[in-house]
Amino acid sequence: MKLKVYADRMSQPSRAILIFCKVNGIDFEEIKVELSKRQHLSPEFRAINPLGQVPAIVDGRFKLFESHAILIYLASAFPGVADHWYPADLSRRARIHSVLDWHHQNLRRGAAGFVLNTVLAPLLGLPLNQQAAAEAEKILISSLTKLENIWLKGNGKYLLGGLRPSIADLSLVCEIMQLELLNGKDRDRILGPHKKVLQWIESTRNATRPHFDEVHKILYMLKTKLSEQQSNQADSVMESRIRTPLTSKM
Repeated sequence: MKLKVYADRMSQPSRAILIFCKVNGIDFEEIKVELSKRQHLSPEFRAINPLGQVPAIVDGRFKLFESHAILIYLASAFPGVADHWYPADLSRRARIHSVLDWHHQNLRRGAAGFVLNTVLAPLLGLPLNQQAAAEAEKILISSLTKLENIWLKGNGKYLLGGLRPSIADLSLVCEIMQLELLNGKDRDRILGPHKKVLQWIESTRNATRPHFDEVHKILYMLKTKLSEQQSNQADSVMESRIRTPLTSKM
């Protein structure tokens, strides 16, 4: 039976799974689970993943959730996946695991939390939380600094000094790509100082094209929509100020 991938392309981990499958020629069926419509909470999807989160996969009778576990399974179970994604060498594998373990409590907490509380919350019917955004930003900036000083230390293009990308590169870059939803000023303020990170993102994009851009298309489209909304709001404020008569105190 064909592999089934349950995903929402607005989800960073979902994008990593989809790109990995496409790059490695894995035959699969993409089943859309729209988070904005609460489809991940349906009884049908909870039968696949009781936690109600994407991504998840079904391979025959085998069900699996959690994106890092899925990437490891796909790299191990499907023939034709290049060794650099998840090396047979145990020491290299262990180092990849160390990055993936670090990711969840650091980069993901910072990036996902900041974007949620500055951009995405209203789209999901949630209130913006400035305090949560500020705390997430601190974690995000600290994580980007650690990426440069620890994981991207050396002459390699990729994490851990690699010359070719691993599943860790794909997972973490897809996480950072969520920052594309920020306005240009915030994105440049946060990412601009981290030149190695920017180069690494571009290297990972180039190594996985055209699939990287195709899977991220939904993100680019939402960014354009958000930019147009912000521009319209700014125009409305300006028009309101022009129409409001000047008053003076006597």
